[in-house]
Formats: sequence, structure tokens, C-alpha cells
Amino acid sequence: MQLTRGPAPDIGLIGAPSSIGLRPDHRTGEPQHVNQAPSTLRSVGLVERLEASDRGDVVPPPYQDFKRPPGRPRNETAVHEYSRSLGRAIGAATGEHRFLVVLGGDCSIVLGCLVGAGHTRSRVGLAYVDAHADFATPEESETGSAASMALALAVGHGDSALARLSGSSPLVQSSDVALVGRRDFEQPSYGHAALARSGILDLPGAALDPSAIPATANAVLDRVARPDLGGFWIHVDCDVLNPDAMPATGALEPGGPTGEELARFLNPLANHPKALGLALTLYDPSLDIDGASARLLVEVLVAATPPDSRLSRHPDLRGAP
Repeated sequence: MQLTRGPAPDIGLIGAPSSIGLRPDHRTGEPQHVNQAPSTLRSVGLVERLEASDRGDVVPPPYQDFKRPPGRPRNETAVHEYSRSLGRAIGAATGEHRFLVVLGGDCSIVLGCLVGAGHTRSRVGLAYVDAHADFATPEESETGSAASMALALAVGHGDSALARLSGSSPLVQSSDVALVGRRDFEQPSYGHAALARSGILDLPGAALDPSAIPATANAVLDRVARPDLGGFWIHVDCDVLNPDAMPATGALEPGGPTGEELARFLNPLANHPKALGLALTLYDPSLDIDGASARLLVEVLVAATPPDSRLSRHPDLRGAP
């Protein structure tokens, strides 16, 4: 008798435990601890809560550029290599699951996510949810980190191989991108001038105020889920959350949504038929003394991801008041 396999779970999960897109930890001089995020989130029950198929981790190359290279992103070659390997894993997983959750790691993993999302699609959209623009050049960036340039590299800006991961075309067109929630107004080193010229839909911090969330979600979907696109990816940097609720990240900005508000914004995106997956980045377990931030992120992801009926089961995602 031949056994038949049941359908794959709707949600697949991949760990992207990378810190190579960041500068070294200023306290220790060693790589930052965001690479521990996937294992920490698994340890507090994320896989079980999502009812996901855990496909393991895609391990990055070692950290090399402890000293900042002049005029180049840190660990440029390693990030390029990692984007390719992560993209292969994501490309395979998106062919088997309705929706994919990727646990980072630093924000440079968006490059690998887009490599994978575009594997069998000619053009995809990107919803980039972050407290920072991540649109710096190597000259502008205060850190030299690929993460501070991640969105710019994704749309093909910059003299770097990281801006040419898909050859002559960018990983995503600026006209297919929405940037949501940035609050970095006093930090032009994140590339504000170039962002203003880029054609990206820029919806800053107030777009995630409670009364604005429905309109913001609709505006984002109008941009990233158009009929001419083969799907879209969602990138979420946890520093978009209010620091009172999410202190366990190294790039805190005042203001921002609660966990409940972020989940309510993400839910219609993640449940859209064209949504391919969501990556969560920049959670640092070394800053999460009591584990409250990890537990909040689990609740946000469970409430945000398919099926959308989950959202009603999470009445309180506010975290600390």
C-alpha cells in the first residue's frame, strides 16, 4: 500500500540568523545578537502557535568587517553570498506553502527574501515597515551597515553588487514599494533626500496611528498588490513598534504603534491572496531581559498572519503601557 502525503501546512517558517548586515555591537566590539532571534522566538512557542512547518535556518557566512571598509557596505561579499543562499531557500518554500514567515536577523535579509520571492515571478511588490528609511549610501551611513542601506539596495540604488542581485534590473521597482512607519526625521543619514526622489510611497509614522490604519493598509495594498504584480513581500523591522512595548532592539525611536495596532495593520496585508510572506527583523534577545519582547512578537505574528480569524483572538497586544 502506498501512503499519500497530506497537504503542506499553509505557513512555512525559515530562520535567517544574520548579523552580518549590521555594525559590531558598540558595547563589546562583537557581532550583534540579532542572530539569536530565530532560536529565541522558536523557544517561546512561535512554530506551534503558527502551526507552521519549520524548515530550519539558513546560516550566514562569518562576520568579517569589524573595521569599516571605506566607501563600501560592511561584509558586502558575505551579504551577497547570503542573499543568494537565503533566496534559494525562500524560493523553494514559497512554492510549497501559502505563506512564509522568515525570522531575522538584520534588515539586509530583505535582499534574500526578494531574491526568493521573485524566483518564479517577473515582478513583485514590497511593503517595508520600519522606523527608519534604510535608504542611505555608504557615504551617508553612520554605520556602514548594509541594513542601513537595505531598501536602497533593494530598488537598485548604489554602486554595490548588492544593488544588482538580479542583474540589470533591481530586485523591486520603486513604483512597487511602500515604506510605512518611519520616524527617523532627525536622522538624514538614512537617505531622506534620495528617498524623496525615488518614487517610493512614503507613509511616515502617523500612518500607523490607530485611526489611520485602515486607510494606510488600503494605500499599501493599492501599491504592492496591483494586478500586474506577481505577488508581494512584507518586511517588518520590530523597531517600528513603540519602545515602551518593544525595547529589545538597538535602534529605538520615540512613538510608534502598539503590538495590537501593528497586527491590525499587518493582518489585511498578510491575508491578501497576493501576499507571499513576511520577514521580521532586528529583535535582539540580549536586550530582552524578561522575555516580554519575544512573547509580544509571537502574539503580533500569530495575530497578523493567515488565517485572519486569528486577530480576534488577541484582544491585548499592547505590551508595556
